Amino acid sequence: MNIFAFGFGQVSKYFIKKLAKEKNNFELNISSRKDSHSGLFEGIKFNSYQFDVKKIDNRIFEAILKADYILISIPPIDGQDIVIKNFKEAIKKTKTKWITYLSATSVYGNHNGEWVNEKSKTKPTTINGVNRLKAEDQWLEFSKQYNLPFQIFRLSGIYSNQNNILKRLRAGQTKIVKKENHFFSRIHVEDISNILFKSLKTFKRNEIFNISDDKPASQIDVAIYGSKLLKIVSPEPLKLDSLEDGMLKDFYKDSKKVDNKKMKEFFNYKLIYPTYKEGLDHIFNNKI
Repeated sequence: MNIFAFGFGQVSKYFIKKLAKEKNNFELNISSRKDSHSGLFEGIKFNSYQFDVKKIDNRIFEAILKADYILISIPPIDGQDIVIKNFKEAIKKTKTKWITYLSATSVYGNHNGEWVNEKSKTKPTTINGVNRLKAEDQWLEFSKQYNLPFQIFRLSGIYSNQNNILKRLRAGQTKIVKKENHFFSRIHVEDISNILFKSLKTFKRNEIFNISDDKPASQIDVAIYGSKLLKIVSPEPLKLDSLEDGMLKDFYKDSKKVDNKKMKEFFNYKLIYPTYKEGLDHIFNNKI
């Protein structure tokens, strides 16, 4: 098994950990903005090839051609997918069995707290959401043109043992805003990696899946629950008008509940952390 990962952030790392845990034999190649190098990750040898908007290690093309599975977690830049832009010719020549593009549920935009599924209207309100949707369209067009084994995972807000609200609460870095009818969906990165693993064998071309847990909730509810676990006072809510323009303000533009039925049924998957409560309980109880 030969795997190529464009980008090696927390989702890619958890996916590789899952493959290793299941005792799969595989060769791992990744792209990184750092200088090209070889190394070890969790005891797994890998080759890393430099790739950013200014520099490409040409050995990356040969590595792509050998790939059985390609995972793309690099976000679009200026509304364009830089993987398609730079590697279209190589990817269409591969004999790969699986290409997965990690998108985001920001493509749905604001639905005023209503449920959205994979057939819902996409009407992004943020620059990130607009660019994600453009990249999705580019990939779908490319995939259909060359009949590629391609799927899209629209990820809800990711949290993990390393990045979570408990750490931010402890550090006094959590800002919450009181906004009526504001719902947001989340997913633990371990559940993402498990579904990626399942999709290696359970696969259908050009499908889109929402990757989300069962319980959309307001940020206030999550902060209150986390504060109770830590036995600290929950942060005082801010007014929306007091926020400067940026990612935090963008977060409160959209309100929606992300439906995960298609994901659970197609992959026959039972979530490890069906809600933020199980996820935060695990992090707290294991002193992570």
